[in-house]
Amino acid sequence: MSAPLNSLGLPKAPKDTRVVVAMSGGVDSSVVAALLHEEGYDVIGVTLQLYDHGAAIEKKGACCAGQDIYDARRVAEERGFPHYVLNYEDKFKNSVIEEFADSYLRGETPVPCIRCNQSVKFRDLLAVARDLGADCMATGHYIQRRINAKTGRAELVRAVDPGKDQSYFLFATTQEQLDFLRFPLGGWGKDVTRAHAQRLGLITAAKPDSQDICFVPAGDYTKVVKSLRPQAGTPGEIVHLDGRVLGKHDGIIHYTIGQRKGLGIGGGHDDNNDPFYVVKLDAANARVIVGPKESLARDTIHLKGCNWLSGDGTAGLPVLLKFRSMMQPIAATLTRHDDGGATLTLQDPQYGISPGQAAVCYDGDRMIGGGWIAGTENSRIALAA
Repeated sequence: MSAPLNSLGLPKAPKDTRVVVAMSGGVDSSVVAALLHEEGYDVIGVTLQLYDHGAAIEKKGACCAGQDIYDARRVAEERGFPHYVLNYEDKFKNSVIEEFADSYLRGETPVPCIRCNQSVKFRDLLAVARDLGADCMATGHYIQRRINAKTGRAELVRAVDPGKDQSYFLFATTQEQLDFLRFPLGGWGKDVTRAHAQRLGLITAAKPDSQDICFVPAGDYTKVVKSLRPQAGTPGEIVHLDGRVLGKHDGIIHYTIGQRKGLGIGGGHDDNNDPFYVVKLDAANARVIVGPKESLARDTIHLKGCNWLSGDGTAGLPVLLKFRSMMQPIAATLTRHDDGGATLTLQDPQYGISPGQAAVCYDGDRMIGGGWIAGTENSRIALAA
């Protein structure tokens, strides 16, 4: 008879199961590491030093930087398990920060946290975990991993707490990675996590959640992008959809699809006093295209760089869709293409969808995958963006 499964779904006693825990220095990953150690697992904490020491990106206390590394190390020391800090600055800069800057130059709205999970954390760090002889790697993400009783395959399911669910940021997780990963917090709310942190006496128990992109100080992404790509400040014209030049701008980086305020064109309203919105960013010609709200409506999304955890690619698959992390899922139809791309047809037109964002698909609460938005259109008026 096979050995009974432990709490991580492995046929070993906890003491014989080595778990690498990705520790960012926050309360969530600290609790994961401390609880698994308390349960008797052979825990190794690993923290990635990611930020750039250069003048372009000056960070103080951001994720995986100075204070957070110190906090992760303290938790490991106080609980009594080993902890390592790996310098991944170059990998992070090349895989995440450079792409972030280039995406803005293309007139897109990037999501660097997905790129970080896709490359540095779930590619490079998993390789380190395997080199350390780990049976699995655990993180503090709020998402559930479950085994499909029919197929025996691991699946990703939205967290119990919808306000903390991070499934949107994990759409690029491959099946091979998912087989090795564990997410102990997916069935909890943040209040439960903090209660355990208090009980365990962790120094991170009252530490606030990070709100900004980890390498962007105080949310000022334009400063970061301009320091890396000075041409991001190239001035240009603000143009109405009908071709009228309405004003000037100091770089398309200051604008996002769907933006209404701060357009730099006086009142920013048409003759009927209806506000203008950013409809398109024409990066090649340094133009910001504006128009009425109805011109933002899109009912078709084209994807590239897709990753699917399930599904056979059948055309016309009904799905629930998110193109922002905190939005309520909406109804759509998925058609996958042989070239690795896909098309999503929305049941109802949506507003403010930007290239560069991720579109993530669900079957109920089960996350089945997604891709990067390459373009959108409105089939009713054939207006591309």
